[in-house]
Amino acid sequence: MNKVSTTSTLTATNLLANIEKIIELSENSELSTAFFEKAKPYIDYVRNVLQVSDMAALFFSLLVDNAGPMYTHIKELSDHLNCRKIRIMQYQDSFNELEKQRLVRCNRKNTLIEFRIPREVISAITEGRKIEPRKYMNISQDEFLEFLSELFEEKQENEILYKDLTNELLTLIEANPHLELSKQIKKGSYAGEDEILLLYFCHLFANEDDDMVGFHDLDSVFDKKLLRNIKRSFKERDNELITDGLIENCKEEEFLDANYYKLTDKAKQDLFGEDILKGCTAKLDKKFIVFNNINTKKMFFDTYERTQIDKLAGLLKPQNFELVQKRLTENGMRNGFACLFYGAPGTGKTETVYQLARQTGRNILPVNVSEIKSMWVGETEKNIKSLFDEYHSNVSQSEIAPILLFNEADAILGTRMETQRAADKMENAMQNIILQEMENLNGIMIATTNLTKNLDKAFERRFIYKIEFLKPSTHAKKQIWQTMLPSLSDIDAEELATEYDLSGGQIENIVRKSTVEHILEGSLPSMELLHMFCQNERINNTNKRQRIGFSPLYRGN
Repeated sequence: MNKVSTTSTLTATNLLANIEKIIELSENSELSTAFFEKAKPYIDYVRNVLQVSDMAALFFSLLVDNAGPMYTHIKELSDHLNCRKIRIMQYQDSFNELEKQRLVRCNRKNTLIEFRIPREVISAITEGRKIEPRKYMNISQDEFLEFLSELFEEKQENEILYKDLTNELLTLIEANPHLELSKQIKKGSYAGEDEILLLYFCHLFANEDDDMVGFHDLDSVFDKKLLRNIKRSFKERDNELITDGLIENCKEEEFLDANYYKLTDKAKQDLFGEDILKGCTAKLDKKFIVFNNINTKKMFFDTYERTQIDKLAGLLKPQNFELVQKRLTENGMRNGFACLFYGAPGTGKTETVYQLARQTGRNILPVNVSEIKSMWVGETEKNIKSLFDEYHSNVSQSEIAPILLFNEADAILGTRMETQRAADKMENAMQNIILQEMENLNGIMIATTNLTKNLDKAFERRFIYKIEFLKPSTHAKKQIWQTMLPSLSDIDAEELATEYDLSGGQIENIVRKSTVEHILEGSLPSMELLHMFCQNERINNTNKRQRIGFSPLYRGN
């Protein structure tokens, strides 16, 4: 097992300079003898630093030039060298050598073979650190779990074959007999795939906070035949991991999907010990906004919007929600609730979600879309799946289902692109995963967006409730002004509400400025100053927005 370590210091600091010369000289070289003669000192240098063959040093240099989030195909190398692909394919041993040294990763999805240089290798050579095998014997539990994460990620990205994954994992266990996890796995004497399966459950629980594993999570690790055997043995409950009390079904309520499994509490205790269990719980708790920590805030809406929001609040009350879910399940319908709050910025969409959570006793799992999206291949899809798995797991363990909040979700709700650009393909893949997860939703998802057009039709269909948040009416604005700034007279509040078409969020900004002014000057702000704040607030603000083309949740009589 040769995992890359980047802790030692490079004796040669000009590795990149030599790589650059190789790249320059190799362009359109057709791998000619003249090229190798000119490039010999530079190839020798890279070869000696990396401890690889000449051809491996050459191809490594070319891959460095293409380093980034995407894979490099042989055609890109042949285009650079101005030679046929078949010429490069003759040097497969050189690529195998680089892969064995873990200097590159190879993606074997379908019939394509593509390569990339891992981030840790790029970081090492750009920072002048030596690349050498990482210690894997007598390591800590945290280091062991980090190895698990890397190996399973490589399998999911088709960068390692199943037999190689198995060999690496078994080597890792044998090399660390002092760890409780290794002891428990060796004590069980499980069949090959069961041993790997247990390690995968351990990885998902400890590294991904995923305590609800579906069969769809396993298809990136096991081939179809092994997966069929696992499904059968789980459903018939004769799998040794189940009979030994290490894995159990997540189905605790009749409307939850029975095809989800998790480590038992006993398994978690035996495999990890108390410390990691406390750490996982604390880490999960930090992600949630607890409903009783949300401050009460009075919201002002027109009658039409208030009717819709009150109706949704009634539905989300635990007793009503459970009853509706049960009836939907009995009728063969999806029991998850996806809601869309849309409209101009500052109209109270996000705060309404918070107040609904507080009123109905539901915690919130907020989603930061910008943190989920990654430039690296497969990372975004992995993050999305991990997010929903974490949410499903929490739903199965909670007496009251939390709310999954996609705040400011414009970036994921837009129309999918029909394009061949890699970035758009990654965007579409993310959207497709979210669409599928919305189909399988067994809790409550609320998305907020400023989008008023270009909403993808597939998303539009999956949101069962859609509420538009309009700029407040004059009457509502007057109430907001008087609530936030009690010193205002009735006439002054009416004047500000009538003259300025502001959202509740914009009015709150103005009141905050006024409060700062009061603190600094010691006197209440004049109407003249409030007018100036209002005029500044509405600079470049547009108040005409196109409505999305679908019906709201509810229309009054």
